[in-house]
Amino acid sequence: MKVSREQMAENRRRILEAAGRLFREKGFDSVSVAEVMKAAGLTHGGFYGHFASKDDLVAQTLAYVLAPNTGGGGDLRAYLDAYLSPKHRDNAADGCPTAGLAAAIRHQSAAAGAAMTAGLRSQIDRVSEALPQMRETERRRAAIGSWAAMVGAVILARAVDDPALSDEILEQTRAWIDGGISQASAG
Repeated sequence: MKVSREQMAENRRRILEAAGRLFREKGFDSVSVAEVMKAAGLTHGGFYGHFASKDDLVAQTLAYVLAPNTGGGGDLRAYLDAYLSPKHRDNAADGCPTAGLAAAIRHQSAAAGAAMTAGLRSQIDRVSEALPQMRETERRRAAIGSWAAMVGAVILARAVDDPALSDEILEQTRAWIDGGISQASAG
């Protein structure tokens, strides 16, 4: 039975979504192709109709979950509040792929690294667009520093076994970024 192009595209989307959730939740090495296909509601045999290998799946999943946000700019403080929240911290499977997977990228293929790089560039640009009026070099520095602090805070907040410290990491990072942005826009 021949599958339509539309169904192939839908199956591929389901595979990428399932893989994205599983990789963020468990890491690249702890997830099998069979597990991804099962989570997508498909048979293992259909995998090679979409991907050449698990490495290909990893790279394409990263490109999919890190696709540039076309919305641009936005309310940075609202984004900070959502990103540096207990809800985001506690939901790795649906959370930020950068916070969930960046440390493991160095063990993946060059294509996976390229997908992560493109995603990071896109996120830095998104944060930069949302920053108050600053000179371009200051805005870029603030965007990179803010994004690095946000990702690092989520990683650290997930790593500790003390709930109070975990919450404090998120709260203090949000306050530090907010203070830096306010100071930079006033200057």
